Amino acid sequence: MAGQTQAYRLNLWTTLGRTLFTLTAVFMVIGVAMLPVQAQTLAVLHTFTGGADGANPYAGVVLDRGGNLYGTASSGGSTNCVEDQSIGCGTIFKLSRQRGGWTYNLLYTFLGGSDGNYPEAPLTLGPDGAPYGTTTAGGNSGCAGLGCGTVFKLQPPVTFCRAISCPWNKAELYQFTGGLDGGLPYASLIFDPSGSLYGTTSYAQANQYYGSAYELTRQGQGWNSTILYTFTQFDQEASPFGGMIFDRSGNLWGTTFGGGIADCDDPHLPDYCGTLFELTPTESGWSERVVYEFHRSVGGGPTGSLIMDQAGNLYGTLQEDGPNGNGSVYQYNPSTGLLRVLYSASGNGESPFGPQSGVVMDSVGNLYGVDAYANYAGFVFKLTPSNGNWIFTDLHDFTGGADGAAPYGTLAIDADGSIYGTTIWGGANNYGVVFQITQ
Repeated sequence: MAGQTQAYRLNLWTTLGRTLFTLTAVFMVIGVAMLPVQAQTLAVLHTFTGGADGANPYAGVVLDRGGNLYGTASSGGSTNCVEDQSIGCGTIFKLSRQRGGWTYNLLYTFLGGSDGNYPEAPLTLGPDGAPYGTTTAGGNSGCAGLGCGTVFKLQPPVTFCRAISCPWNKAELYQFTGGLDGGLPYASLIFDPSGSLYGTTSYAQANQYYGSAYELTRQGQGWNSTILYTFTQFDQEASPFGGMIFDRSGNLWGTTFGGGIADCDDPHLPDYCGTLFELTPTESGWSERVVYEFHRSVGGGPTGSLIMDQAGNLYGTLQEDGPNGNGSVYQYNPSTGLLRVLYSASGNGESPFGPQSGVVMDSVGNLYGVDAYANYAGFVFKLTPSNGNWIFTDLHDFTGGADGAAPYGTLAIDADGSIYGTTIWGGANNYGVVFQITQ
């Protein structure tokens, strides 16, 4: 176990299959599989070239009130990236509806170093309508020389721009140090009613710290950072990769990828199955407690963010084990402490993991999610509640061709029920696509 723990600490970037180089070979092989087309209609809105527009969009997209899409590409962009000129440091983009189609606009190109690089977390639209997000690396020279990551805000140009595509201005809100505040922020951000930001970091630092939960509060023209909790014990809870969510009482809920019960047996991941935790505000700070320890029979390895329904139930995903051996979608009732598996993914010999991103819910209570690696090139699924059960529907199996491969990021749903997302690979250039599924 000591060897596994050490390997986990030293290989956080590769443990979840996030490393771009190792995944390239995988999807060049599995992307040739052709699977039946489902009744739903998929349209590719943008195909990434790997050049100035970016490459490998891990994070998915978010919708603004006007129906425009915002997202990030984790690599590509500038060929002058100080971190790695061969792949670029990533971009931020917008897709706008125009004349019955979609227009791609490059909003920002990361330069690496203090500017940050590799944005892999979903963007969050703030109360002011601006996109907020994180880069998993850059900002400083900590975290094994990779840089510990940053938090940023993007704003349109102050002066009127006549060009079709105009660069936006990026304000850096915080640079992580790799100490008590952690580093490598893979999680999406959330706002409280006062406009403060909350998030998590996943960085594990040699037997000392295993990530953090933090708050950023406006202070004058800048932002002040407060560490709500630092995860310090690997065998109890470690490395929250997903974002947190508020309940109606103002408590924060989230998951850790590590810690908890050590009976998960996926050969690609540590033995620990992960935990579900709650942070409660008190007069002396925030109090943390583990409310549920995931285990092999329900699944383990949570990395996506949680959502909550009107009744206060939490929903999330687990990427390994479970009833059918390859991850699951679950519902947790905070009032009773009971966890229910709604869907259990099956392995097919080619899929090292199950669903890794969280699920989203539409206005009538249906859940939508992605499995990036199953069915060879991944698929989008829907779970429909029916008489106390949940009906599974495969909405689209990706072929690895023009429609993309490996739909990893969080989905977005508009008022008409159309689903939007991204794939890491595939498309005409094998750098991923932005897609729309019409039901």
